[in-house]
Amino acid sequence: MVRKDEIDLGLWNNISASKLIMPVDTHIARVSQKLGLVKRKSIDMKFAIALTSKLKKFDANDPVKYDFSLCHIGIEGKLHDTFKLK
Repeated sequence: MVRKDEIDLGLWNNISASKLIMPVDTHIARVSQKLGLVKRKSIDMKFAIALTSKLKKFDANDPVKYDFSLCHIGIEGKLHDTFKLK
C-alpha cells in the first residue's frame, strides 16, 4: 500500500516505506535466524523490530522490501541450496 510500483498499489501517501516494520511469519523467522539476521528465539514484535533494524543496513529507505524474498526462500525450502548452508 505504500510503494508505488508494478506490484504495490501505492495508495498510502502519508507513510514512508522506511517507517514500516517487517511482517514475520514462520518462514521469514526461520530464514532470518539461519542467516544470522536475528538471534532472538521468540517470534514476536521484538523479533520484527530487530529484523527490520538489520535490514535497514541494506536499505534504510525500504527495509521491508525483502519480505517476499525471505518468505519464499523459506516456503520453497531453498534456504540450504540458495545460501550453501549445511
